[in-house]
Amino acid sequence: MDVTGVVLAAGEGARAGGPKALRRAPDDEPWLVIACRALHDAGCREVIVVLGAQAEAAAQLLPRGAIAVVATDWHRGQSASLKVGLGAAATSSADAVLLTLVDLPGQTAEAGKRVIAASAEDGREALARAHYDGEPGHPVLIGRDHWGELAESVSGDQGAREYLRQHLTLEVDCSDLGGGADQDD
Repeated sequence: MDVTGVVLAAGEGARAGGPKALRRAPDDEPWLVIACRALHDAGCREVIVVLGAQAEAAAQLLPRGAIAVVATDWHRGQSASLKVGLGAAATSSADAVLLTLVDLPGQTAEAGKRVIAASAEDGREALARAHYDGEPGHPVLIGRDHWGELAESVSGDQGAREYLRQHLTLEVDCSDLGGGADQDD
C-alpha cells in the first residue's frame, strides 16, 4: 500500500502559549522533525506538513524532504488543516494517508507501522487508528476512497473523529508503545 504521511501543524497553540509547530523537545529537536520522522520511518513514501500560524518560521524547522503546504484559513480550526492535507495528498498516487498531529512528540514509528500493517489489505477503503489504553489516538490511516466524503463532513475545530466514529474503523492497540497523549502545555 502506498501511504503518504500528513502532519497537522497549523494551529496557533492558544493553550500552549504559541504555535506547537515551533516547539522543541528537551533535547532541542523540533516537534516537526519528530513527527515527520515517525511517519517516514513508519513507511510513508512522502510526508506533507500542513502549516498555518507562523508558517514561515515553522517551515524553517522542516526536515529535508518534507513537503510544506499552508492552510491560509488555519484560524477556522483543525478541519481547515485536514482539508488542505487531504487536498495535497490527492495530488499523489497514495492509496492512503497516515495522519498525525505535531503535538505528539512521544508517538513512535512503531505505532504507524502497526496501523499500516493492520489495514494494508483494505487499501483505498481502509480506516484505522491507533488506540492507547482503550482511547482513540494517532496515527490515523485514511484510505483514499474516504478523502472526499471526510473533507466534506468536517468543519470548525472538528477533525476526523466523528467521521471515524460513524464508519467502521479498525482499532489498532498501541498501548504498549506509549505516545498517545498530546502536549498542551
